[in-house]
Amino acid sequence: MAMDAERRQAELIEQFSAQAAALSSAPQLAALVLEATSHPALFAFSELLTLPALSKLTGTQYASSLDLLRLFAYGTLKDYKSNSSALPALLPDQARKLKQLSVLTLAESTKVLPYDQLMQELDVSNVRELEDFLINECMYSGIVRGKLDQLRRCFEVQFAAGRDLTHDQLTNMIETLSDWLGTSDNLLHQIQEKIKWADTTSESNKKHQKEFEDRVEEAKKSVKADNDLRGHDDFLSESGGIMDFEEDRIRPKRRRQPMA
Repeated sequence: MAMDAERRQAELIEQFSAQAAALSSAPQLAALVLEATSHPALFAFSELLTLPALSKLTGTQYASSLDLLRLFAYGTLKDYKSNSSALPALLPDQARKLKQLSVLTLAESTKVLPYDQLMQELDVSNVRELEDFLINECMYSGIVRGKLDQLRRCFEVQFAAGRDLTHDQLTNMIETLSDWLGTSDNLLHQIQEKIKWADTTSESNKKHQKEFEDRVEEAKKSVKADNDLRGHDDFLSESGGIMDFEEDRIRPKRRRQPMA
């Protein structure tokens, strides 16, 4: 669902970009801005602001249309009301769109939106009208998902589509990502040092184990050699005794001379 919505946004931006490139007069470009800001499925406008063709509105009597497009990219209904005298009057479709965008802006900062705050921001006079707007214009359109809590008088946001990012928001995001990258690099370096230490320790342990096994093997060989030598000496000693006995047995005995 989200991918389909993003694809639809991209298609609409491409469509309006192609139309703008084919226009040359300020009135035509102002009419294109009106069409884009009234379109029920378009909620991203920053890319349109970068179109070279729309820069032709600058310095003309239609320059306020470019300001209105900028408001739809980054502002809210409350922002429009505070500067309405310098901007074109809103058509009903534009007013509804700006209210939808205002809900998305509020959902960026908190996921529990009190009814009183919503009614003030959206210029809605009663709870019934507010809930109808949230259901029919926000949840059914797919830009938000959530639950209406009539007991607590609040709207619990579960999902909200993202809006265009301002220059300051992009700068903060880049700084945050840069800090995260630095932290990740430091953490990776520490992990690599730990791995290197573990490898060195492992090799040292293997070397000591090998030396110990070699000493044990040498000790075994030495003990075996001593046992073999001791057994050989005992065998020679026993064999010598037998030989002496045999020599005594076979040696001729000397006869005694009779005494005179």
